[in-house]
Amino acid sequence: MQDLLANPAVQGGVAPLAIALVLSLALRPLKLEGLSLIAAFAGSVYLVSGLDFTPLTSTRKVVVLALAAPVVGLLVDFAFKPTKIGAALIAMAAAGGALWAFWPVLAHKPDNLPWLLGGSAALALAFLGGFALLQLAADSVRAGAAALALGLGAGISSVLSASVLYGTYGIALAAGAGGYLLPQMIMGRKGQGSASFALSFAVTGGLIAAGAMTLAQLPWYCVLVLAVVPVGAMLPVPRNAPVWLQAVIASIYSFVIAGAACALAWPSSQQT
Repeated sequence: MQDLLANPAVQGGVAPLAIALVLSLALRPLKLEGLSLIAAFAGSVYLVSGLDFTPLTSTRKVVVLALAAPVVGLLVDFAFKPTKIGAALIAMAAAGGALWAFWPVLAHKPDNLPWLLGGSAALALAFLGGFALLQLAADSVRAGAAALALGLGAGISSVLSASVLYGTYGIALAAGAGGYLLPQMIMGRKGQGSASFALSFAVTGGLIAAGAMTLAQLPWYCVLVLAVVPVGAMLPVPRNAPVWLQAVIASIYSFVIAGAACALAWPSSQQT
């Protein structure tokens, strides 16, 4: 059993998919299925490295922020509906979280790299957080498609940039999104859109990309391209199409942008 759980395919794919699928179904009556994504990600982290937060390294800060994102999302879902100003404040908080996680490492980079990389991470997290909250939180299928593409894009880009750990985390995020989408596609009914899901995938996906940039070799411009992936999920889909078809089309739109980021990351893999 231990050998099975130590298998990277199980840690980054099978386990998070199963966790998200089970919880999506179990929490659907409570309209809390959005929490399945972060549970899937946390399960992967536990299998890969354990949920240990001391010492508080940059990667462990990423996990802390990922776990905090759905908490903020739940407050948005059940306590208050944010105005544009509120969404902007949450976006700024996401950007500040990225700097908190990675600035101790960035500060030791030479020349102007700390400002370039730090600015890219902050801008990416701010856009992802704000866009997901304002545009995707209300539509579970579009949000799921965006999460699937962002996770795959960040995961593959991370692997190409010599970070297997962040690659595993990205693939796990995508697997969790798949487990969230599948019940909706099979049953033909959209789930409950939620800020908890939207912020979970946006913050976690953005931090995975920023981590691969800071701690490995992912180019800064790839992080900015990955930040635009959720925009693809907002492109038009046939209004009366079945849920499964809407999910497929929105995912394809988003995959195109994620694929561009992976293509831009490819040269960095040739330098290792």
